[in-house]
Amino acid sequence: MSAPNERHTHRGLTITALVLCLAMAALEATVVATAMPTVTGDLGGIQYYSWVTNAYLILSAITVPIFGKLADLHGRKPILLAGIAIFLLGSAASGAARSMPALIVSRAIQGLGAGAMQPMPITIIADIFRIEERAKLQGFFGAAWGFFGLVGPIIGGLIVENVSWRWVFYMNLPFGVAAAGLLVTALHERVERKKHRLDLAGAGLLASFVTTLLLASSGVHGSARWKFILATVLSLVAFLVVERRAEEPLLPLSLFTRRVMALSSAMGAIIGGAMIAILTYVPLFIQGVRGGTPTQAGSSITPMLVTWPIASFIAGRLLPRVGFRALVRLGMGCTGAAAVALPLLAEQGPLALRVVTGLFGFGMGCANTALMIAVQTSVRWEQRGIATASTMFFRTIGGAVAVGVMGGVIVAALAKDATIPKDAASRALSPEGMSTLGPEVVQRISGLLDAGLGTVFWIIAGLGITAFVAALFFPDVAMVEPTAKQMSAPPAH
Repeated sequence: MSAPNERHTHRGLTITALVLCLAMAALEATVVATAMPTVTGDLGGIQYYSWVTNAYLILSAITVPIFGKLADLHGRKPILLAGIAIFLLGSAASGAARSMPALIVSRAIQGLGAGAMQPMPITIIADIFRIEERAKLQGFFGAAWGFFGLVGPIIGGLIVENVSWRWVFYMNLPFGVAAAGLLVTALHERVERKKHRLDLAGAGLLASFVTTLLLASSGVHGSARWKFILATVLSLVAFLVVERRAEEPLLPLSLFTRRVMALSSAMGAIIGGAMIAILTYVPLFIQGVRGGTPTQAGSSITPMLVTWPIASFIAGRLLPRVGFRALVRLGMGCTGAAAVALPLLAEQGPLALRVVTGLFGFGMGCANTALMIAVQTSVRWEQRGIATASTMFFRTIGGAVAVGVMGGVIVAALAKDATIPKDAASRALSPEGMSTLGPEVVQRISGLLDAGLGTVFWIIAGLGITAFVAALFFPDVAMVEPTAKQMSAPPAH
């Protein structure tokens, strides 16, 4: 537990550092999505397209709850600093990658760092601000995420077209160095050192579960797929048994007996899958099917990142008045409507896609603010890190599984025409590569991608509807501050 420190936390500088951490995450999500068609055209390996995203998501999914638990045991600051360092190492390696496998490994390193970076800023905000202030700050953080996400596709498109896609990874370096420097000087916490036992068996089984789940959903066929499915089930059963018996479980199962935690986790997984899929596959649709540029691909998802901060800002101020449930239902209603509209309007052109992604982002901004604060309000201080991390864990898992399944759909669609050379689809995503192919081949590849992405967009629609139905059962959580005993003395401020 953290106790008051004679050195006071500078909340303004701490917020600046935390915003920079979120900026890196936002830039990473949107810049990479915009750059991937060009990256694939340069490095080849379109069959690994989804794994550049999945490598990042798998490692962050596995490590989010681990880092969340470590933060509850050892404090938030050292865990966040370690995450930043690992993330920057992965960013530098990604920018230097010379092959698709090397890029995938580098993205996995980034994901390892993101496992610490994702939950810590929101957890720290919950530590040093009371609930009334927190609601407004969550809106502010949502606005910051959206602002940097908005800048990401625009800058990313310009960099890809005028410099090199490698600089979309190198961009993270100055942000990370600045964030770490501010955290070292501004955030102060003193953690009461107690003897703890990290649940290593649970961590190993969780890693096994996530990895085999992603492999089972990534488009493999035949006996290999059934082996991965069996390994997934066995890993999950073993993990649940270990967590029930562990003295200090990595993921306390008792948390999920609470309706707010169970539903928040379920909705996070479902809508996280839809969100990551939109960020990953709408740019591919623009470039691979409609023949657009990287800048145009980025602009197709930019509205999501404009309306998200606007909705977060509004939700943060409405939350004390209307409560959690109203905002959750409104948000999931908007994302559900946008998800259904995606397959219906995608062929209508860029303007229709911008409307769809804008509505989806508005819904995410409304729902996410309410869901996260509801979860944090329902637990004690010493559970807040793992509760926040668990919510993000399920969102990341949902995104990873969705991208894996949909990547399998794309690969299967391209495999239907055996006359197309193996690397032709990768080359068709860049102007240089396209010039080496005949117009007939490019047209056939575009048609196959169109069919595959049509199926992907209908899967996204199903996810949106399911999340909205789950929101109808969200409980009426009281907006009350935890007791002094429950707060257990957060960092000095």
